[in-house]
Amino acid sequence: MNSAMEVRFFDGRSTRPHAARLHVQGDQLLLAPAAGEDFEALRLPLAHLRWPERTRHGGRLLQLPDGASVQALDVVAWDAWVAQLGRSESWVVRAQQNWRGVGLAVLLLIGAIAVLYQWGLPWAARGVTAAVPVRVDALIGAEVLESIDQSMLLPSALPREHQERLRAGFARMVKAAHPDDAPAWKLEFRRGRDRRLGPNALALPGGTIILTDELVQLMPGDDDAVLGVLGHEFGHVRLRHAMRQLVQASAVGFAVSIAFGDYGTLIGSAPVLLATLGYSRDAEREADVESVRLMRAAGIHPRVMVGFFEAIERWRTEQKRAGADDDAIGLAFSSHPATAERIAFFREAPDN
Repeated sequence: MNSAMEVRFFDGRSTRPHAARLHVQGDQLLLAPAAGEDFEALRLPLAHLRWPERTRHGGRLLQLPDGASVQALDVVAWDAWVAQLGRSESWVVRAQQNWRGVGLAVLLLIGAIAVLYQWGLPWAARGVTAAVPVRVDALIGAEVLESIDQSMLLPSALPREHQERLRAGFARMVKAAHPDDAPAWKLEFRRGRDRRLGPNALALPGGTIILTDELVQLMPGDDDAVLGVLGHEFGHVRLRHAMRQLVQASAVGFAVSIAFGDYGTLIGSAPVLLATLGYSRDAEREADVESVRLMRAAGIHPRVMVGFFEAIERWRTEQKRAGADDDAIGLAFSSHPATAERIAFFREAPDN
């Protein structure tokens, strides 16, 4: 190939450009000085050169050994000259020059992000949660309980004997279902400061389960249904769902905490994070399965939960008719599978 290409040459030792001409002779590139330039001509193997990737609007810069480079003066002429050398572009370059290829890449990126968010992050959160010491759960749970006691809860007005009856019944359930491997738990009774919390049960990291008076009063005379709700919350405790949600919400922070063993900042911010998080629907289904397991062990038919969900729906309807703010009950139930799905699950669950 005898045609030449006018270029600027940078020798890698100074920023001063030199006018030069490029020739290709066989498998060699000849860089010769233009008129008036006094640098020594170079002969370089084509295989040792780093050819620039073609872009729609960018320049062309050929990388030479020892930090030297060649800059094209005419981009269009350069691309034609390179094409004459028989250099084919990679599929990546061709895709970048094609709007369909760019669009496909964007769609693939969005799809990859969605897959990572839906399955990758929960999978990673399980692994990270397993690496977090259980004592951290307890510290976070204590912080959360103190926070909501100050802002949302009051001491329970439920009769002491009723509290003890529920606590003893729940203890028997857990013991029957998990005679040797039950995680630490503690049942706390509270009532809401106002109507926002309503009938509710909350599982905190570390094993504390909060049961509101309003939920017990929602099912008067039906302790079995209340125990079923507690079984559901125990499922969250046993599977560390609250901690897993915290890990997912602050993945980077927890990774740093595990690396350096300093959980102080995360423990302090946990109450705020938990107030804005809801369990995934998969986590809620796992907790429902645990509830059935505990009820079976205690000789309670899972069908008692049907009455509970029906009572919750009636309560919701009454609140809406009264124009009450239903946001707080959403903290506990908005992330749950649809009520009809859960009713069917408990209704169809065998009792043994």
